[in-house]
Amino acid sequence: MSRVQLALNVDDLAESIAFYTKLFGTGPTKQRPGYANFAIAEPPLKLILLENPGQGGSLNHLGVEVADTGTVDAEQARLAEAGLAAAEERDTTCCYARQDRFWVKGAPSGERWEIYTVLADSATFWGQDGGQSWDAAEAAECGLPPSRAGVSPTPGRRSGLDGGAAGDQVGRVGQPPLGEGLGGVLAGRGRRVG
Repeated sequence: MSRVQLALNVDDLAESIAFYTKLFGTGPTKQRPGYANFAIAEPPLKLILLENPGQGGSLNHLGVEVADTGTVDAEQARLAEAGLAAAEERDTTCCYARQDRFWVKGAPSGERWEIYTVLADSATFWGQDGGQSWDAAEAAECGLPPSRAGVSPTPGRRSGLDGGAAGDQVGRVGQPPLGEGLGGVLAGRGRRVG
């Protein structure tokens, strides 16, 4: 199953959980300190709430959750053919889940899209050692040495990734026709690998 992911910054997690539970008629699938996610069946949506006081109501990032690593690989290859660069992260831990994913670079307005599959649940937001962060991912993506990467303990708080980093703008070659790519995957018509 594929579904769009919407990750929102919220000022008050408990208040936001109450609102979205009423809005979608279902409670969170996973709830941890500063974090909640809803797996909504209709419409197919993975709603992520990241508690970031002072940032409430803003977009954190977007994504598409896919069924397996083969689909992640196929989408990464398709987007590379279309001229979109990606920052790959395999067997990474984020958002209380171990994942295979990549970040699509070059969105015209700087919004961040991830294509991912969940491999397993995790007890921690970042990796077991807490060593991963949005800042570290940005540094790796920009080719900076790890010593230049800051570690942000706040889930969802990112510097540079929200608006894109230097060298992040890659020209778009064009949109795939309807029925191909992620639109097709979401509609059940896309290619499946694995």
